[in-house]
Amino acid sequence: MVSDGRLRLDTLARLAHSGQGWTGPDVDPRALRVGVVHLGIGAFHRAHQAVFTELAAAATGRDDWGIAGVTQRSAAVREQLMPQDGLYSVLERAADQTLLRVVGSVREVLFAGADPAAVLDRIADPAVRLVTLTVTEKGYRRDGAGGLDRSDPEVAADLAGRPPRTAVGQLARGLQHRRARSGAPITVLSCDNLSGNGQVLRALVHDFVDALPSSEATGLADWIATFTRFPSSMVDRIVPATTAEDRADARRILGLEDRGVVAAEPFSQWVIEDDFAADRPAWERAGAVLTADVTGWEAVKLRLLNASHSLLAYLGALAGYDTIAAAVTDDRLAAAAEALMADVTPTLRTPDGLDLADYRRQVLTRFANPALRHRTVQVAMDGSRKLPVRVLGTVRDRLSAGAVPRHAALAVAAWMVYVAQGRDTRGRKLPLDDPMAARLRAAVAGVEGHPHRLVDSLLRVPEIFGADLPEHEGFRAALVDHVAHVMKG
Repeated sequence: MVSDGRLRLDTLARLAHSGQGWTGPDVDPRALRVGVVHLGIGAFHRAHQAVFTELAAAATGRDDWGIAGVTQRSAAVREQLMPQDGLYSVLERAADQTLLRVVGSVREVLFAGADPAAVLDRIADPAVRLVTLTVTEKGYRRDGAGGLDRSDPEVAADLAGRPPRTAVGQLARGLQHRRARSGAPITVLSCDNLSGNGQVLRALVHDFVDALPSSEATGLADWIATFTRFPSSMVDRIVPATTAEDRADARRILGLEDRGVVAAEPFSQWVIEDDFAADRPAWERAGAVLTADVTGWEAVKLRLLNASHSLLAYLGALAGYDTIAAAVTDDRLAAAAEALMADVTPTLRTPDGLDLADYRRQVLTRFANPALRHRTVQVAMDGSRKLPVRVLGTVRDRLSAGAVPRHAALAVAAWMVYVAQGRDTRGRKLPLDDPMAARLRAAVAGVEGHPHRLVDSLLRVPEIFGADLPEHEGFRAALVDHVAHVMKG
């Protein structure tokens, strides 16, 4: 076995494949041509869509589904992967074993900050039939009404003609270039945790186009409506931040250094609306579900799994637990997550083929996987964006049915205390990593130790709670009660 060196095509070829502990790539990376552009090539994409795409290409013998990944905020991923010929490994960590898969579907990584023109050229390339996205909820840059936030300085700069840096700007300008160069149809597939993410993205792209000068926008909206599809999708896989231990394990298993390694649980799910403007990989051959309606699937995932994940993150972090798996070992927290899922269940329309009771059991089993070390403070990020899509839909549905969802309210209360308190039971500082951090800190200034004042201050943030929830006395009372108990520890 090679004892040193970095993962690359030539060093990988020198390894004798023992079949023990690692597999892949399932395609010949040298033969792959780019057919997909992916915006936001972080760990989740590399552990999820890139794996599905490689397995689909391998199952069908296709060589035209290589991925050109775009890193938005820094060149780090490009610097990790390009010296490795795009190769990286996925460590699949279960409680009792770790398996490693080398992935070769990423053929190019572009840094939008350094070469925005290359991103537009790739989207315009007629060989590309798909653009996929994992830019997180905040990357969509929406205003309080859900439309494109034209007051956002980055959005405004993209609209003014700067080489685009926002995802929506890159898409709109890329489609503009594509229309001018070839007019070939294309599909734009969101893979972010947003309800109706395809419809959301379509509307944001059209918002951007509508804000352009007429000299630039003439005919573009009609062309997009005719030649571009925006299907929705639901993705699920727990992918914690990569650690030094992950990198050490990859080196031990491969005998090579891999600076792009990502860790993930064995479970992986992808449900995709079957609405494409052009060709696509045969993702169903890799285990994805193609369906006419993603809505039921995404509601199950957002309201059961993601909501309970957030609940465990806030309560767990406040209680001093560093990881979600450790938080689940606390019987009180596990019971709270189970009770939250009971609150959610009456609001769901169960998709055909899904056993909801089994799904609920599976959620906590997945969270309890000690090999993942998914940090509570990582899951706690971006609460102002996550709460509306993960929890507040359940709250509104239950309130409209005449019931106060006390356990969903607990998730909101835990977030409120996390924001205000800023420290766990051991006195350690908890980071408030949120796009609204300054606004939230201002809202909670001087209210620590006063549950009523804390609840009222945060409920008055309309971007999160709207105008309706602050007026519901039953919900407010539940929040005050929970905040008081959580503050006591």
